[in-house]
Amino acid sequence: MKENEMIFGIRAVIEAVQAGKEIDKILVRCELQSDLSKELFSVLKGTDIPVQRVPAERLDRFTRKNHQGVIAFIPAITYQKLEDIIPFVYEQGKSPFIVLLDGITDVRNFGAIARTCECAGVDAIVIPSKGSVTVNADAIKTSAGALHVIPVCKEQSINQAIRFLKDSGVQVVAATEKATINYTGVTYDGPVAIVMGAEDTGVSMDNLRICDQMVKIPQFGTIGSLNVSVATSILVYEVVRQRMEQMEQQVF
Repeated sequence: MKENEMIFGIRAVIEAVQAGKEIDKILVRCELQSDLSKELFSVLKGTDIPVQRVPAERLDRFTRKNHQGVIAFIPAITYQKLEDIIPFVYEQGKSPFIVLLDGITDVRNFGAIARTCECAGVDAIVIPSKGSVTVNADAIKTSAGALHVIPVCKEQSINQAIRFLKDSGVQVVAATEKATINYTGVTYDGPVAIVMGAEDTGVSMDNLRICDQMVKIPQFGTIGSLNVSVATSILVYEVVRQRMEQMEQQVF
C-alpha cells in the first residue's frame, strides 16, 4: 500500500476525522494509552469508522515513518450513497439493478465481481462499513479499472440497505444453498437487487429473513461451493438475459 493512501500520526488522524475525511479503517497499536489517543477515541465516537487494535509490528509493515501507533487508511475512490443512487436510476426511467456483498473479504473476488457488474450494467455495488472488503489498489487492479466507473455504496449494514431497497420498490433476491428455488425460477425483469455472501458463511440469517426471494445455483460436483465471483456472474447475467428477453418482446 502506498503512503499517499494512508494518514499516520495521532494528531493527523484526529484532524482528518474532524474534517469529515473519508476513512476506510484505523489501526491502533494494542498497548497505546495516552491523552492524545483518548482524544482520538473521543472524536471517533458516533462515527462508522472501523478501529482495530493491532501489534506494533503490523503498523511498521505499512510505513517506516513515525506513525505514533495510529494509521488511518483512505479509500481509493469516493463512495456513493444508496439513497442517492436509487432515485437517480428511477428518474432516468430505468429499473434499478443492485448487487450487495454480505461479508465478502477477499479483494480479488471483489475486483472480479466489480468487473462483471460494470460489464452487465449494474447500477451500484453495496458493501457494509464493517467486516467487508474495501476499494483498494488490489481490488481496482483486479477489476480492470471497473471500480473507477461503477458506483460503490458503503452502507452502515447490508440489513439496512436491504430494508431501504425493499421500501424503494426493489425486489431483493439472496443467493444461498438454503434455497429450494433455482436461480432461473425467479423473475428479475423489474427493479432488482442480488445479495451474495462469503463462500464459507454465505448470506447471514438476519439478512436472509428479510429478502423477498432466496435462490440457489444447482451444483453436481463434490466441491462445496462456487467461487463467489463466478456465482455472482451467473446470477447477474441471468438478470441481463431476462431483461433482454423483455426488451425484445416489447419491440415485437
